[in-house]
Amino acid sequence: MSDFELKHKATNKISEKIAYKITQCLKFLLNIFYGSKYAKRAVILETIAAVPEMVAGMFNHLKALRRMKDDQGWIQELLSEAENERMHLMIFLDIAKPRWIERLLVLLGQAVFIVVYSFIYLLSSKIAHRVVGYFEEEACKSYTEYLAKIDEGVVENEAAPQIAIDYYQLPSDAMLRDVILKIRNDEAKHRDRNHSFADAYETHDLPAHQR
Repeated sequence: MSDFELKHKATNKISEKIAYKITQCLKFLLNIFYGSKYAKRAVILETIAAVPEMVAGMFNHLKALRRMKDDQGWIQELLSEAENERMHLMIFLDIAKPRWIERLLVLLGQAVFIVVYSFIYLLSSKIAHRVVGYFEEEACKSYTEYLAKIDEGVVENEAAPQIAIDYYQLPSDAMLRDVILKIRNDEAKHRDRNHSFADAYETHDLPAHQR
């Protein structure tokens, strides 16, 4: 039984309003390209989602080296999230089977967002993590819609790809719906964790290398 729930952190502060506006711009661009084509939409969504934690992990790694202080587990957690998002992308590449032009779009999206997110993270790590928190909120909404379309019969509940079965240790007869539930739960965890990272900057409850 999943304890998943849709959540939204209210935008009460200027930094939160900025982060939310950035997220809405990303959502708008995502909808332009794929709209309700859920599997292909997920490819682009996961392309973007796979970038932030790797960028954050790299910057925190370098900061910990410069300050010669322990990171208290932040770096490993960030890199683990990045690996999780990468696996989501690999799963949806198998499901959507994008054409070469769509794969090119994935590469361009990665390149652009690496630069954009790096700039945001250097400017304000708090806003950067808040952006990811809001982006993951949108991911949760998107996967909830995806599940609804499967339940309505609009999207075929096909057999789960082997890569997803292996990664999530699902039974051999697992279906697409089972995979989407797992991925949505991952995104909910990333949503909550990144909002907590941003909160830590506000309360100064930071690891030694960030102080």
